[in-house]
Amino acid sequence: MAQVKFTPNLRRFFPDLCDCAVEAATVADIIAAVDQRWRGLGDYIIDERGCLRKHVNIFVGDQLLQDKTGLSDSVAADTRVIIVQALSGG
Repeated sequence: MAQVKFTPNLRRFFPDLCDCAVEAATVADIIAAVDQRWRGLGDYIIDERGCLRKHVNIFVGDQLLQDKTGLSDSVAADTRVIIVQALSGG
């Protein structure tokens, strides 16, 4: 199972959000699984077209997500996936 980690700032909207293990073949599968567990989380990660939102980055292992429109990057069983919501302001 892939190990999915989230940055702490997402807990502002999902207080019970925690790192988890997910059975998935692609990043899209991971997004679907975490959205199933925490309803609405997927809307913070992907837009209405299913593309990665501009203020979100996903790392698959040590690599930044390559397919930001289809989320088809493959995920091995022991891969660490980190979902990072960027913070901005001034």
